[in-house]
Amino acid sequence: MKKRSITLIIWLMSVALVGVMAMQYYFIRESFKQKSQLFDEAVTAALASVASKIEKQEIFEFAREQDRINQEKFKADQAMRERNEQLLAGQLEIQERIKKLQQQQFAYEQRYREEEENLKALAPNAIYVNNAFYETYIRRKRYQTYIDFNVVNKYVGEGYFDTDIQLSAKREVPLVPAKDDSTRFIIPYFRNNRVEAMQTATLIPRTNGEIADQLQELENQLGALNVKKLQQATTLFDTLAIIGGKSEDILKDIESSILLAKKPFRERLNIKFLKRELDAELNKRDIYVPFNIEVRDDQSYIIYETLQSNNPKTKKQFAKYSTKLFENDLNSSPGLLSIYFPNKSSVIRDTMSYMLLPMIALLALLIGAFAYTLSIIFKQKKISEMKTDFMNNMTHEFKTPVATIMIASESLRDPEIAADGKRVDRLANIIYDENVRLGNHIERVLNIARLEKENLKIEKVDVHINSVVSGVLDSMNLQLQRANGILHMDIAAPDDLVVGDELHLSNVFFNLVDNAIKYSKDAPEITVKTYNTKHTIIVTIADKGMGMTKDQKEKIFDQFYRIPTGNVHNVKGFGLGLSYVNDIIKRLNGKIQVKSEKDKGTIFELTFPLKGITPDREA
Repeated sequence: MKKRSITLIIWLMSVALVGVMAMQYYFIRESFKQKSQLFDEAVTAALASVASKIEKQEIFEFAREQDRINQEKFKADQAMRERNEQLLAGQLEIQERIKKLQQQQFAYEQRYREEEENLKALAPNAIYVNNAFYETYIRRKRYQTYIDFNVVNKYVGEGYFDTDIQLSAKREVPLVPAKDDSTRFIIPYFRNNRVEAMQTATLIPRTNGEIADQLQELENQLGALNVKKLQQATTLFDTLAIIGGKSEDILKDIESSILLAKKPFRERLNIKFLKRELDAELNKRDIYVPFNIEVRDDQSYIIYETLQSNNPKTKKQFAKYSTKLFENDLNSSPGLLSIYFPNKSSVIRDTMSYMLLPMIALLALLIGAFAYTLSIIFKQKKISEMKTDFMNNMTHEFKTPVATIMIASESLRDPEIAADGKRVDRLANIIYDENVRLGNHIERVLNIARLEKENLKIEKVDVHINSVVSGVLDSMNLQLQRANGILHMDIAAPDDLVVGDELHLSNVFFNLVDNAIKYSKDAPEITVKTYNTKHTIIVTIADKGMGMTKDQKEKIFDQFYRIPTGNVHNVKGFGLGLSYVNDIIKRLNGKIQVKSEKDKGTIFELTFPLKGITPDREA
């Protein structure tokens, strides 16, 4: 396969794999968003339902109590209604005066609110201070250093923060009484989160004192009349119903709302009922997740919470959901219910696990198949290149003896040469030697083929390693002398009996010694040793030849691999010898190790278990 084709396949498979990963990521992200949105909607609906139930429960309890009170009051009212009707005109006059004064007071308070809103618009950081604090710490400049500004950032949800500036005194001193009832504000100016300067602003009082006094006096008069003359009208609403002819049910609703709103928020809230209904509503929506509760009043003071933490950053990390409590009060809602989910993301991921695990498994399978395919492609490409090199070498190796035999055969056909007996014998010997050489090449290739097909028969007989090694060295001695080589022998292992195949063991040692001769740059210097260690015999064949690099050493047992020796074909072979050696040694339960350094030589170390010792018993 051409390099361009391989590159194209890799590129296409990479694009496909990246595309699949991108699609899976997009699908998971969108699924997570959808699950999160559904979770948010379910929690919000549960909170709204709980808030509604709390309000209905309060109204139910209040109505039941009021019914009891009304029944008792009705019995007492019947006896006193007749004698008090004549005094209703005077009561109505007082109520009219109270109404006018209330309107004046409302207009005055409206004016104050406008001034306050204008001030807040010009100075959002304006902080209200009572007059005693103003007279003590602000008007007396020597005490202004005791003023402390504290900036508190409150997380309100969805990435927004509410900044609150709190004013306090670092040191307490006796307070100076207020000199008037004006409303005063402090306007701090910050730089680098520090107060550089401050300014005071004075507004009119929140309420008109004279009107308030008149209202109080009239209300006292009205209360006295109610006690003395209108005992049947325990509240202003009863009187208005009698005098104005209004619907009693409507006035009762208004009265109930005001009475409920006047109750302290803590008394209106039933924590046990709140927790029970929250659990029920969340479970109804299949939400079984641990959560923390927080309840605040209209002043943002915490009334109840299940997560005690002084670190605001802790709560910012949680998913927060809030709803107003008693939202149907005539004034503003007096409370805020919030719940936090510390591990919302992990819960949503758990609900998606049935999708994530198969997708991850599929992705891993695709990546594994991709990697395996690439490894097969590169391995096949490498084998193809090595087989091409093998064919070239085999052609060269077969061509030489065939050419020699042909030349010798043609020479024998010459009558002059045929008449010379010595020349005929010499040519016959050449033909025989080349025939043997050609047969050895063919036998070597066939042995490798048999190894691959598991057809090679290995005999298991008693073999003396020392004798086999000595015999191979004797056979190779002539070849070593032609190369002017030096052989060092130390065949000294006292125990050398193993179970193996003498023929194949001879071929193994022949290959290793032959390689040691062929891969020596100069005159070969070979050292062969045998020795025992525990229950094994070790044979080492060392040379001082050209050696190998680390990369070459890892490949020498691969079929068809030959160490490159340049363009000169001075080292012949098919790249099959060491592959054959490795396979035979493994079949005989042996081990082979290679130590080599470039240009310093190579050492082959062969280890065989002695007869009667299994590999499992080796130390």
